[in-house]
Amino acid sequence: MASDPTALREETRRQGPRPLPLHLAAATLAWTSSLAALPLLRSGSLAWKGELRERAAGLAAELAKAKPEEFTAAVAAEASARLALFLDGLAGYRRHAYRRHPGPVPVLWQEGSTRLLDYRAGGKGPPVLVVPSLINRAYILDLAEGRSFMRFLAGEGFRPFLVDWDAPGEAERGFSFDDYIAGRLSRALDQIREATGAKPVVLGYCMGGLLALGLACLRERDLAGLALLATPWDFHAERPEQAQLLGALAPSFEPLLQSLGELPVDAIQALFACLDPSLVLRKFLDFARLDPASERARQFVALEDWLNDGVPMAAEVARECLAGWYGENRTGRGQWRVAGKLIDPTRLSLPALVVIPHQDRIVPPGSALALASALPKAQVLRPLTGHIGMMAGGRAESEVWRPAATWLSCTAAEPSLHSGSRAQPGKAKRRKP
Repeated sequence: MASDPTALREETRRQGPRPLPLHLAAATLAWTSSLAALPLLRSGSLAWKGELRERAAGLAAELAKAKPEEFTAAVAAEASARLALFLDGLAGYRRHAYRRHPGPVPVLWQEGSTRLLDYRAGGKGPPVLVVPSLINRAYILDLAEGRSFMRFLAGEGFRPFLVDWDAPGEAERGFSFDDYIAGRLSRALDQIREATGAKPVVLGYCMGGLLALGLACLRERDLAGLALLATPWDFHAERPEQAQLLGALAPSFEPLLQSLGELPVDAIQALFACLDPSLVLRKFLDFARLDPASERARQFVALEDWLNDGVPMAAEVARECLAGWYGENRTGRGQWRVAGKLIDPTRLSLPALVVIPHQDRIVPPGSALALASALPKAQVLRPLTGHIGMMAGGRAESEVWRPAATWLSCTAAEPSLHSGSRAQPGKAKRRKP
């Protein structure tokens, strides 16, 4: 049985950037607010804080030299031009000709909405169980030709398996992390053990890293190693106020969770947008300046399609993520349990690789470093990439994929090589490609 995992069909109309009304409102307000603030700036009514106070005074002095009508007209023209350019970029993305057409991938096992994709079916080589996040499509790990971590691993002689969670169905809407980790993920591990006769390394990306860690704590004897890529642990290590804000918002989503049994995609996207409200504006301004036929434009569209092709989050999982992880920091405080078992990385004896991108804006490096510190046999890799760039960027192969493949080879061939080795948190161990 083969699968074409979540390919964007020709007739599919792009919905992004999601949620579109939020981003349109943000773009309009971003530039019209500049015009509205001019009278307040001239009158000195705006309250500035810290270092901005001195800069604002200098700006007010310069404004006093300009003719008010001419300056107001110039600001209005610039705001209008930027909004028009943003809308051009958005329209260009929505009508772009690119569509994702991956080759079929055999499905080793399926249960409910969960599938286990076998990227080297029948082949030999050390097995690797790759676990993505529950809130994004799995194909970020198989994005496009030349941008596929899964196909890279298969080409390097491994037998990689990808968990494709898909959107929660009727059964999965009632799932907790116990069901996903001790249930579906554990049974996927059983299938790999049966198909290969070997212990796989479990590799988790982002939220998938926490799922992989949970599996490792429950099934350590059935695994050869643990690799964690951009995986959070101490949610209050950096910018704790943002994490606590997300936790405080959890009760406001309760009516949705109770009514739908899940947190909708647009609600999840809105939460992420709040972390960097101007990100979408910057991205589409830059895209508007690209040649639509260029490779950079095609790569932008491929990644943006994935970002907007999210999946809802089961209600109980959403509660644990927002209130438990972000709000209460249960993982960092050593209070997270799966199937009744405390998830304690300090007790794991598996060789571990912890990849912490220097430019990660989604998982603060301090959050991931706390996990590296807790794992007794952790080696740390600090690539010069971002959170998504480590899987889909131009430097992904040299900065992350090849060093990870080297570690996987050593772990599969002779796990004892890692015994007692430990990278110092905060000190990057970087291998040359």
